Amino acid sequence: MATDKLREYFDDMVVYKDIKNTSFFSSINLPSFLRDYLIKIFQDDEGNIDYDGMSDFISTRIPKKEDWIAIKDRIVIGGERVKFLTRITVDISVADQSISFSLPDFGLTNRETIIEPHVWLECKDELISARDVWGIVELGYKYPDDFDIKFEGDKAKHKEKGKIKLCSFKNFCPYTVDLEFYKDIRNEFNVHEWIDIILGAVDYNADGYDDEHQKLAVLTRLLPFIEKRLNIIELAPKGTGKSYLFGHVSKYGTLVDGGKVTRSKMFYDNASRRYGFIQGNDFVAIDEIKLVKFNDDNEMRSILQGYMEYGTFNCNGFEGEADAGIVFLGNIAQDNMDEYSYMLNELPPLFQETALLDRIHGFIKGWDIPRMNDNLKLTGWALNSEYFCSILHALRDDASYRTIVDRLLEVPDRADTRDTEAIKRIATAYLKLLFPNVRKVTDITIKDFKTYCLSPAVKMRSIVRMQQALIDKEYKGKDVPDFKIIAYDD
Repeated sequence: MATDKLREYFDDMVVYKDIKNTSFFSSINLPSFLRDYLIKIFQDDEGNIDYDGMSDFISTRIPKKEDWIAIKDRIVIGGERVKFLTRITVDISVADQSISFSLPDFGLTNRETIIEPHVWLECKDELISARDVWGIVELGYKYPDDFDIKFEGDKAKHKEKGKIKLCSFKNFCPYTVDLEFYKDIRNEFNVHEWIDIILGAVDYNADGYDDEHQKLAVLTRLLPFIEKRLNIIELAPKGTGKSYLFGHVSKYGTLVDGGKVTRSKMFYDNASRRYGFIQGNDFVAIDEIKLVKFNDDNEMRSILQGYMEYGTFNCNGFEGEADAGIVFLGNIAQDNMDEYSYMLNELPPLFQETALLDRIHGFIKGWDIPRMNDNLKLTGWALNSEYFCSILHALRDDASYRTIVDRLLEVPDRADTRDTEAIKRIATAYLKLLFPNVRKVTDITIKDFKTYCLSPAVKMRSIVRMQQALIDKEYKGKDVPDFKIIAYDD
């Protein structure tokens, strides 16, 4: 990879990552976006890290879950204000307009907290930018005596019990995400260099792969990061890094243990009136789908199929919508890793039904991705993971790429609507990921579009079709549409 070019053009967005040789970060189990944030703060221009300063910061600003009681003692009993880095979720009460927050990583719920109006005015723009926002929170205690008094007959009572209050909040993102800058810089690299840059951004060493086919197989996992409501399934051997990429690289998605999937956790909890994982995330990756057990298969089948088709859901009368893609991840036996044979027999019955499969846009062949080894761990200069994932998040709202795909593709008569939508959606994601500099149809060659966008999209959808045909003879002989690419003159 052209390291000098990377550092020259991206400047402050580049950090030196030593994933292969540094045990410091693995010992504290930080996600990549937090790790790169710390590297950015404590690294000099030569890539040297002030580990003592970083250790001090971590010990004072990044507490462990088991530290929560001690923190609460300082706040509630000691009357201190305490600052630390964590993710925070806010809630606004419709009933009384009160504003509260929760800290998911420490089990602090909105019933125990309050955000006072003057604090809300100072930081609401950052706090409402996503469902979970990472930043430095400053917490204090609002004593019962600080609340207004209400009277019941002749007796005066406090309106509220004591609550932990948010005193201040500072988003931890150390830079501004400039999409136009990112798009323009892509013009300085060829597609092969760009593929290597993306791999480095998510902690992989491009030189550790045998060929570009393996590299692109890994990058296919990033498609739900960059395109709204893109549903994929990946079946793979163990140890290929699925959980790491979906669970530790981006703060905008979430990885869910397959054993924890319920309607209320996934979509909406009517009892607490709170959204589930699907709201506020770019993707929800359900791990270990072989182990998934639903309380009510029919209920989950209905709500999943409806959401994956339209992006809407109904939970006992509550109507909601979201734009998170759903990613199904599973390990299967080596003997079953054949796209031309039936691969789903190890999965729960729900994943062996053509109706649900039809709403999955594409299939990732995880066996094309090598098992994780030291040669695949990056040591060198690379894009900051937090910056890169913020770019992917921002590109989800850019509809211009889908317009270009629509113009480039000629859809054959009587093409299946779901096939057409799946292929176009995957091709659009590839275009955003590999060719973000494309502003109009003539900015990409027909060869590049076919090689890097259309052909892999068709292949991913074709595998879904083949699996359907092995379940139901109705789907036999129904190939995906044969798209033609329309040539345009400059």
